[in-house]
Amino acid sequence: MDALPPSSPGAVRTTCPYCGVGCGVLAAPDGRIAGDPDHPANRGRLCSKGTALGETLNLPGRLLHPEVMGKRASWDAALDTVAEGFRRAQAELGRDGLALYVSGQLLTEDYYVANKLAKGFLGTANIDSNSRLCMASAVAAHRRAFGEDVVTGVYEDLETADLVVLVGSNLAWCHPVLFQRIMAARALRPTMRLVIIDPRRTPSAESADLHLPIRPGSDVALYNALLAHLDERGLADNAYVEAHTEGLDAALAAARADAADAAGRTGLDPADLATFLRWFAETPRVVTLWSQGINQSETGTDGANAIINAHLLTGRIGRPGMGPLSITGQPNAMGGREVGALANMLAGHLDWSVAGEADLVRQHWNAPNLATGPGLKAVDLFRALGRGRIGALWIMATNPAVSLPEAGLVHEALSRAPFLVVSEVMRETDTAAYAHVRLPALGWAEKKGTVTNSERMISRQRSLLPPPGEARADWWIISQVAARLGWGSDFAWTGPAAIFREHAALTGRGNNGTRAFDISGLAGLTDEDYDALAPTRWPVPASASAKSRLFADGAFPMPSGRAKFVAVSHRQRPEGAGLLTLLTGRLRDQWHTMTRTGGVPRLMAHAPEPVLTVHPEDAGGLTDGSLVRVTGHAGAEAVLRLRYDPGQRRGSVFAPMHWTAQAAPRARINPAVPAATDPVSAQPALKSARVKLSAYDAAWHGFLIARRRLEPDVADWVAVSLAGDGVYRHELAGAEIPQEAFARLIVLLGHEEGEWARLEDPKAGLHRAVLLRDGRVDAALFIGPDHDLPSRDWLSATLGAGNVAPTVALLAGSPASGPAPSPTLCVCHGVAEGAVRHAIAGGACSVAMVGEATQAGTGCGSCRPEITALLARVAVELA
Repeated sequence: MDALPPSSPGAVRTTCPYCGVGCGVLAAPDGRIAGDPDHPANRGRLCSKGTALGETLNLPGRLLHPEVMGKRASWDAALDTVAEGFRRAQAELGRDGLALYVSGQLLTEDYYVANKLAKGFLGTANIDSNSRLCMASAVAAHRRAFGEDVVTGVYEDLETADLVVLVGSNLAWCHPVLFQRIMAARALRPTMRLVIIDPRRTPSAESADLHLPIRPGSDVALYNALLAHLDERGLADNAYVEAHTEGLDAALAAARADAADAAGRTGLDPADLATFLRWFAETPRVVTLWSQGINQSETGTDGANAIINAHLLTGRIGRPGMGPLSITGQPNAMGGREVGALANMLAGHLDWSVAGEADLVRQHWNAPNLATGPGLKAVDLFRALGRGRIGALWIMATNPAVSLPEAGLVHEALSRAPFLVVSEVMRETDTAAYAHVRLPALGWAEKKGTVTNSERMISRQRSLLPPPGEARADWWIISQVAARLGWGSDFAWTGPAAIFREHAALTGRGNNGTRAFDISGLAGLTDEDYDALAPTRWPVPASASAKSRLFADGAFPMPSGRAKFVAVSHRQRPEGAGLLTLLTGRLRDQWHTMTRTGGVPRLMAHAPEPVLTVHPEDAGGLTDGSLVRVTGHAGAEAVLRLRYDPGQRRGSVFAPMHWTAQAAPRARINPAVPAATDPVSAQPALKSARVKLSAYDAAWHGFLIARRRLEPDVADWVAVSLAGDGVYRHELAGAEIPQEAFARLIVLLGHEEGEWARLEDPKAGLHRAVLLRDGRVDAALFIGPDHDLPSRDWLSATLGAGNVAPTVALLAGSPASGPAPSPTLCVCHGVAEGAVRHAIAGGACSVAMVGEATQAGTGCGSCRPEITALLARVAVELA
């Protein structure tokens, strides 16, 4: 598709709906997409997911009409049912029997209305967000250290720093645009250093000056060692500490205790540890960026505070090129935090525990029924649902049946819910399957509102398509239910601009500079001003000029005006004989539970099936490429494809969190993860499950590539992905006799017209067949006794192109001549690994030269770390 210039007629300036970077997007209704060169977050760059947004505009499976008990209903009937369900639950269980579970996929205006309904009028604080799963520990750490949930740094700091430290963040894959900004800055300033602290040698580490493969859960010990080292070296900024902080003595005492055996606690090489300490000590301009590797831990809040402590001690905060920087996982996680969508927060960064602040919210909303204190947080909310304490639950724009720990129990709780409402874009998700009422919500390209990214930048999201079917905005749906419950006049907005004005005005109530979050200067925007709003970083107070940098003056929103050192101590995780630590996380080209990205073939090409990576020496004799059973909490298990990865820290394994019951029922990893949480933030520890590996014994293994999607119950183990336009790849394994499985699948695929070409050796357990119909290949089915089967790439491409290759080649699974197929490496330009290898063998000895030869790495850049690693591997092979 042609590029989209900024001046193109019909181009809409909007914001990407994926990660917390908050990239500006130029989008056209015909699907053309480009990065917005004028947006300060990305300056025209987009990642692979962002560039493919145009391919998600017309996804099949949209929820287009309200449904009650699985049957289409009118909006009036559906909304009446929701109101009655909540009214009945409150009569039976009181206000504590009501709950909402919302999402960082909501716009700020939607978030605000949901929070107002729950806390202000239903009178329940049982409204939590899936941001609890990714950023709650950062929120808690900010509040402990600064008195308020404030990210102090901005993205430009990553470019002006002389040392960037990424802790528990695979930035190259999870926030690629920021990683490329760092790489571009390093190209201009080769003296700039990059340190990666991560148990895995992720793609981010391929470009690092130092990789510290830390023992999972020992981040507190590392940063405590740093704090003690800085103090011992006399590098504390004593004037800053004395004037602007408190609590140092206790923090240092705890740090010294951990520093005594820092290498032992962290599992790091003492020389590498010393290098890190020296670099941090000797480099004034340091940014420490952290993400889920810190947050998703039983000690996540302590880990974040340990990072902040080191920056406070040296006064490296509130100044260009230095400071702690928390990066959020979702596009509007911060917007949700601003409007109080976490169960322990009020809107506008107001707090029940601060005298008079709840009254400010009550007065602003005219809400005499305001909740009197914090409510149930995510894990406890679904436990309460399972125990019958929640009578009505409304889930918006998220899929907790997949994303929460102990996901099997979450499924059980949802199945027992007395009344469950799901507002969704897609009709069929693991969560929506249990809904009594389904409400069709607007998708990314149809919504209007704002989002706030990880550097506090408020950006507009603008619609480029009309609502499909009867889908409606989330804020409208919520306000209509509120009206049916008797509060229509309090929810009578004419559009998102009016909601934004009310939200902005609340941030200025009682705020005489005592709270950093203040956008009351935007409360007077007209509808036209709101429509034209450019990216704006808060604070934007009405009564004073906005600060260019928060905390530059050393004044913090604490009662004392001082930042607080928080004393934290390393807590050793229990060991278990024969057990490995399971780390979960994201893939490069996928988003959460794949409802959007899973429908784009080129985004599925890089990782088309669920995989578990393990260090070869931890595999226990299990074969690379085989299916492996991962057994975790309470005997729950998942089955995934095993891949050797020498970059995986010994004692740990990694699995992606994306796979669902819709695509791979037995590969869902979160049922094996216990619901342990951080005691301060209540964030689940999604990276500390203890698991054991064993072989998955199957009588046969196989794959099916077909022009139709079979249900994920056609074999004992199935993983379905989209391999091309209308072409589906099914990975299969089963316990039945191979010949019987082959015959059963042939019948399932059979057409009245068409011809099967077969190749069978029953004694060897080999069965292959291709279905030829109307001059093209319609399906290819391969079964064998083990996982050693031909590559799927060439057959997928053959079906996608509609070509008919020679039958012998089809049954071999590879072309009769030419290079063997290889997996896709660069999604943006569709470049396979084999093409990159060929370019390297031909003399391309740098990422840039590979790009010139193949175009790989010249798009979003997220594959450049893999090209770097491949350059090193091929060099060794050639030598």
